Amino acid sequence: MSPYLRTVKTASGATAVQIVEKTRGARRIIEHLGSAHTPEDVALLKAAGRQKLAGDQPELDLGLEPVPDRGGPLPMRVTMGPLWRCLNLAFDALRLGDTDGADDVFRQLVLARIIEPTSKADMPRVLDETGVSAVSYATIKRRLPVFATDTFRDDLARVLASNAQLGPAALVLYDVTTLYYEAHEGDGFREPGFSKERRLEPQITVGLLTDASGFPLRVEAFEGNKSEQATMLPTLRAFMTAHGLENVTVVADAGMVSEANKKAIEKAGLGFILGAKTPRVPPVIERWTTAHPGEQIPDGHVFTQPWPAGPTDDRRDHVFYYRYKHDNARRTLKGIDEQVRKAESAVAGKIPVKRNRFVTLTGEERTVNRELEEKARSLAGIKGYVTNLTGEPAEFIISSYHRLLQVEKSFRMSKSDLRARPIYARLRDSIDAHLQIVIAALAVSRWVEETTGWSVKKFVQTLRVYREGVVTVNGHEVATAVPLEDDAAVVVEAVKTRAAAGH
Repeated sequence: MSPYLRTVKTASGATAVQIVEKTRGARRIIEHLGSAHTPEDVALLKAAGRQKLAGDQPELDLGLEPVPDRGGPLPMRVTMGPLWRCLNLAFDALRLGDTDGADDVFRQLVLARIIEPTSKADMPRVLDETGVSAVSYATIKRRLPVFATDTFRDDLARVLASNAQLGPAALVLYDVTTLYYEAHEGDGFREPGFSKERRLEPQITVGLLTDASGFPLRVEAFEGNKSEQATMLPTLRAFMTAHGLENVTVVADAGMVSEANKKAIEKAGLGFILGAKTPRVPPVIERWTTAHPGEQIPDGHVFTQPWPAGPTDDRRDHVFYYRYKHDNARRTLKGIDEQVRKAESAVAGKIPVKRNRFVTLTGEERTVNRELEEKARSLAGIKGYVTNLTGEPAEFIISSYHRLLQVEKSFRMSKSDLRARPIYARLRDSIDAHLQIVIAALAVSRWVEETTGWSVKKFVQTLRVYREGVVTVNGHEVATAVPLEDDAAVVVEAVKTRAAAGH
């Protein structure tokens, strides 16, 4: 019978891997490859054994004395080869190394954040576990100020934009988030303000600009008490100046753009697609309901309301679109029902009065605001949009607006998978450098997700268990690797293929 691999438990609790053969019912150990205590090391021993079995069989009978089992792991150098190579291929495919000032320190900081988001001081430990020779913490501290400069930020934005292939009137998505700090007092930059997470600690406001797919283009940090509306134009201007763009179409949520912002966008000659605030039923819908008494608005129906510019308006013509969605109406009405039920209980004194828009307090008197309830019900399912791109169809305007979900996804990734909150950063330069590292990591992550169809979390968790190394067996070095399962092999090949194609 041909030799084969066998694993057995040792007295020390380790797993021994052996090459054995069976002749006439008797098992004979040809070679004891060693023992290990972790699944990864056992897999490496098996890989070494398979490599030996696949080679010239006489090499197995070298007359070498078997290595006695001492209950410890076999001497080896181990790396997360497939994961590290794939991340480097993505980094190179995006040409992030072409950023003026980028070096091996920047590369290691970016890729280590994807593998395991942690502090800069702990980054060498992450890379050591990956099997990569990490730069020292002293070197990291020395290089961080470079990554915080305007020159580096502008050039990184240039490289990122080159991957997005922006053209005239390109769509760019803008949104903001807040990152809080566990500090008691503000310092002029980290300041208390309106928090997306409803926290009271000092924070910073972060503006993120992406292309229509959610691929990051530029990140800017602002004082924590700066309003969201005040962050958009500086980010847009910096981006357009850096890339020599004369026209873009900005897509943003209704709460992001004040009337002053809208006028400034138009004054710059830019296009916009914005969520429209709808405080009451628009006249165009009122006319429809009057003409169709008792009828429900068809699901997905879009109402168009042109808004021509007057001679003194100092703006372009605008168009408002209002879309009705049955599912949105159902969810909204369910929420209204619950809020009204709580309002009625609060008015009856059955529960304490908490924040509820349907409760009106007049002195000691509590009432349910039925007028507001009726208004809310009449608006259920209606979403408004406004644009100055009067030549584009409603479908383009609405679909472009809903691409803002891609920005939200990028923010979720940066906050969760990449842990963008710079817990240990205190100085403005450290925070700016940290955000440039995060946005580069976000770009690599989005590239990986688009290429493989996997979330970056699944990608890292799956590939990090596949180890490669050089195992010393009876004084001989044998290159080993844990074979990739079919699903892992498919995504690794996808990364290699796209990287080889140069995009």
